[in-house]
Amino acid sequence: MSLFVARRLAGVAIVAFAVGACSPQSSVAAGAVQGEQPAPVTVPAQAPSSPQPVGTLNGRVLPDFATLVEQVGPAVVNVSVVEKSRVTKQNSDDADDPVQEFFRRFGMPNGPQGRNLDPTPRQGEGSGFIVSADGYILTNAHVVADADEVTVRTTDRREYSAKVVGLDKRTDVAVLKIEGKDLPVVRLGDPSKLRPGEWVLAIGSPFTFENSVTAGIVSATGRSMPGEDLVPFIQTDVAVNPGNSGGPLFNLNGEVVGINSQIYSRSGGYMGLSFAIPIDVANNVRQQLVSTGKVTRGRIGVQIQEVNAQFADAFGLDRPRGALVGQVIDGGPAAKGGVKTGDVILSVNGKGVERSAQLPGVISSIKPGDTARVEVWREGSSKMLAVKVEEFQEETQKVANRDIEEPAKADKLGLSVRPLAADERKSADTEGYLLVEDVTGPAAQAGVRPGDVILGVNGKAVKSVAELKNATANGSKTVAILLEREGAQLFLPIRIS
Repeated sequence: MSLFVARRLAGVAIVAFAVGACSPQSSVAAGAVQGEQPAPVTVPAQAPSSPQPVGTLNGRVLPDFATLVEQVGPAVVNVSVVEKSRVTKQNSDDADDPVQEFFRRFGMPNGPQGRNLDPTPRQGEGSGFIVSADGYILTNAHVVADADEVTVRTTDRREYSAKVVGLDKRTDVAVLKIEGKDLPVVRLGDPSKLRPGEWVLAIGSPFTFENSVTAGIVSATGRSMPGEDLVPFIQTDVAVNPGNSGGPLFNLNGEVVGINSQIYSRSGGYMGLSFAIPIDVANNVRQQLVSTGKVTRGRIGVQIQEVNAQFADAFGLDRPRGALVGQVIDGGPAAKGGVKTGDVILSVNGKGVERSAQLPGVISSIKPGDTARVEVWREGSSKMLAVKVEEFQEETQKVANRDIEEPAKADKLGLSVRPLAADERKSADTEGYLLVEDVTGPAAQAGVRPGDVILGVNGKAVKSVAELKNATANGSKTVAILLEREGAQLFLPIRIS
């Protein structure tokens, strides 16, 4: 039996691929976490500096995968898990229960004594790799999340009983420990140096076929998965399948650059899209779990959006880049540090933010209490702000109430708006002054809806219909309008015809 489909979106399944009955996580969140820089890992004497090329194809030298596998393979392990039987109580009065129907047919109307069933223990398999000579192993959290027993098997067929040191479901990383010494270990590489088109190699146990090797190329880096904002996944076309979960992704220098974690599939099997957790993310989790038993993450308290070409035009950026701040949480670190709604975050601590999906991982990797240097784009120029990072916690949202009054027109955008009375603003707990009554033309095409509250245009607050008209009269082809909708703030680009 194989349970590995994690989530289905528009007919496409995102699959976490451990074989067996261990419950996979439907969402792995994702990005780096708080902690110091990855600690050096013991390098085995046989670790390669670079495999020697062998053979040619159309005059091009091919990599020597066989030598690479001989050198790094001994540190890759098979992870077998057992979820012990769970005693469940059955209702004998449930006429639709097939289990009870079975017992009724055999003259046992009340089922087995006490109506307690003892199912057969369920088993599952995944992969992992040894990162320290004294027996610490990295794998996926969804491989061992529900395991009562974990057995690690090495390539020379030795078996060890493993302890789950800890796991982090947000990044889908788990740490195991076996009792051993002078064990073969992997070397850790730098995922930031990966380039699309670069050769990579995976070793694991797909469908229980241990020590299987597959190779391919890096398809993309820094990928974000739906609902998962903490892990900048490495996308490859390496063939990985159920059972490869937790196995290493190697570069041609014999260094682990990622942990194979998910596939994107319509069938539940490999279809050319595989995703790995960057090893620096995983190693940060390992260090925290080993040293403190838990994982902490940083937060600054903003809601962000992607900067597309229309937003870049509206805000005067040279090109689409950065993370657009749609809302700053009151009293949060960003608010205290001077970040404003409408700012575009370009970098944090000198690390550029090309896409908004990168920002959560960058921020979460900063230790709570540290001060981050945040570069923002505001009113046509960049500014550097100091933001003291706090520990991550879930945010809550407030829902505004909408009432109706006579609307006024802002014809250029295709909006019918009216001012909110003071008591309405207080009741709705909103900072906005203009309520959208009707939408036509450019605003309707951009996605503005009746009931939205207008907060600002192009990063500047508007409190009246006159200010709204003036803010859109600068001749720009695109304006960025800030709205509040059901308690959340968002920007929408409106192209003016």
